[in-house]
Amino acid sequence: MTELSPAPAQAVWRHPEFRRGAQEMVATAMGIAAWGLVTGVAMTKSGLGVPLAVAMSLLVFAGSSQLASLPLIASGAPIWVVWATAFCVNLRFIIFSAQWRPYFGHFPRAKRVALSYFTADLNYVIFMRRFPRPQPSPEQVPYFLGGVAVNWLAWQVPSMIGIFAADSIPTEWGIGFAGTVALLGLIYSMLSDKATWISAAVAGCAAVAAYGLPLKLNILVAVAASVAIGLVLDHSARTPRPVEDRT
Repeated sequence: MTELSPAPAQAVWRHPEFRRGAQEMVATAMGIAAWGLVTGVAMTKSGLGVPLAVAMSLLVFAGSSQLASLPLIASGAPIWVVWATAFCVNLRFIIFSAQWRPYFGHFPRAKRVALSYFTADLNYVIFMRRFPRPQPSPEQVPYFLGGVAVNWLAWQVPSMIGIFAADSIPTEWGIGFAGTVALLGLIYSMLSDKATWISAAVAGCAAVAAYGLPLKLNILVAVAASVAIGLVLDHSARTPRPVEDRT
């Protein structure tokens, strides 16, 4: 089994699946970069100093929770409200981690924690498309690391540009909308069969229906509904139908 220790790390870097994971994540880089730039600008313009903004980008590394908590920080909300908001927005990663457990659950805790830092929404989608069967294999870690390497750089580099160049980037540019459109285009390209179309439709309907929930909990509702219907459809597809006795 592929390990993440210093010695095998060089082999992981050269593994064909590492390159494949990186190449498949490149398609999402434009949308991720747009959101990273928006978040970097928002952090600076919300009143955070550059050192705090840099620390938040590197340590939190979660665009939705960052954007949700920034208005609270700027308004002087109690710290527990900020933490609760970020926690609720990121609850979807509990669902993601539960789905990833059959693949990485055999690793020591320290390695699982290291992997969890790099997890992201689109990385989850692409990984599950590559490895639909929840069985550990030596190719999974190199593929995962190749994808998250591109994802991390595509987020952090534009985020740092946004932090340091916030005063030079006017909000009228509509970068956030451009990032949303780019991500929608990428998601559309991933809808390859009936199950993915149904899951996406359920997620969209759930997000709209739960829009009135506080702390952006509609995101969690949408993710949970999509994963649930996806599991149901997957189970139905794998369950053999009984053979009719025509004798």
